[in-house]
Amino acid sequence: MSAEAPTPPPASPPARATVAKSNRAQIILFTLLTLLLTAATVWGGRTWLRNSETLVFAVGDPKGPEAKFAARLETVLKTNSSRLRLKIAANPDNTRALAQFERRAAELAILRTDAKVPPRARALAILEHDLVLVLSPGGKKIKSLTELKKKKIAVIGDGDNSVAFVRSALEMSESPDAAQRVQPAPPNTPFDRLFASGFGAVIAIEHASRIVKDKTYEQYARRSGGFTLSAIDAAKALARKYPAISEETVSTGMLSSSPAIPDDDVDTIGLQWLLVAQSRMPATTASELARIIYENKAELALNDGFASKIEPAETDKDAFIIAHPGAAEYINDDTKSFMDRYSDMMYLGAAALSIIGSIFAAIYTKITRVAPKRASELAGAILGIGERVEHATCAEHLDELQDELEAILRRAVVGLRDGSVSSDGLDTFKLGYELVRDEIALRRDHLKRHPPAQDDNVVVVKAASG
Repeated sequence: MSAEAPTPPPASPPARATVAKSNRAQIILFTLLTLLLTAATVWGGRTWLRNSETLVFAVGDPKGPEAKFAARLETVLKTNSSRLRLKIAANPDNTRALAQFERRAAELAILRTDAKVPPRARALAILEHDLVLVLSPGGKKIKSLTELKKKKIAVIGDGDNSVAFVRSALEMSESPDAAQRVQPAPPNTPFDRLFASGFGAVIAIEHASRIVKDKTYEQYARRSGGFTLSAIDAAKALARKYPAISEETVSTGMLSSSPAIPDDDVDTIGLQWLLVAQSRMPATTASELARIIYENKAELALNDGFASKIEPAETDKDAFIIAHPGAAEYINDDTKSFMDRYSDMMYLGAAALSIIGSIFAAIYTKITRVAPKRASELAGAILGIGERVEHATCAEHLDELQDELEAILRRAVVGLRDGSVSSDGLDTFKLGYELVRDEIALRRDHLKRHPPAQDDNVVVVKAASG
């Protein structure tokens, strides 16, 4: 029997499709992870920047203007989607509200400048002006502060606080008969009744916004006898002497248009209602709060006129209550833009993200991504085919080896295109391919010239004759 030709080892199946599919799946996974990382970074930054901050707002009587303004401000903050939130803390009166503020149990409060001012209070805005109106019966004008001090005075205003303020401004606080000379007027008592009861003058301390809207003074002016508004001749001196007092002007026809009262501008004194914040409040918080207040004045005005003409706080260093630095930045248009404020932090964040991204990419390449096969490794498979060529005994075996060789060539070409095969060792691959291709051609020519001998099995059968 002739020796059977050795069976060639089975060819390795092409791995190109498998490698390409694996790489595509991992590229998709990497893209998804990158998107998730980006979304997490954006969400974290947005949360950090937009993290809400709750401010306690101490107010007095829930039915008073301070509490009503705080409620309006709370609504405006929500409407504007601000990160700031208010927690309104009600007190029996504004004196106790300021005491809460002084204990640092509240970040915001409203005060009139004749109140006891907490040392850490900083102004955010001027909400209202109170005007001091000196009224006398009929056409009897009071010509001087000295003449006013000699009269019995009824005070219309904020209860005992206004009475104490008048006594202090007139320098009558220490006078033994001060309680008799300066008295609070009974609520809702008409001027003519007060004059008829023996008061030589009425001092009304009123919100400027209420005076403009209210027609009460015009009604009193039209009654029999009417009243006269007198100027305070020492307004400038009083404002200089008492920092809490401001110089004010009652413009022509402000109290009554017909008859016109006053018939010309009148100098007087007044007080201011200020929204104040703790000095320790961050400048960014105070600036944002000031911006929202100044940009939403119409929504913050109360129905009775309080806070209908909000003004910027005085930013001068000699102001009675100095402005909060954050509010001053906004008022003076010195507020830093987003880039100015956060540029350094953004650069640091970008550098950190770059480092994290590089580490993430390195981990991905090292662990999850299938490394491309080098061309020199495919050259080894080609040389394996070459070793089997010399054992081929027929054309069919050479055809199989030729198919394997061409399959490796196609794998290399496609792999170089899609990245599953690197060009490392490409010259070795080309040399090996040409060598084995030539060996197959030579072996094929040899078999044509020297075909293998055919072995016949001869069987001798001896016939036995019996």
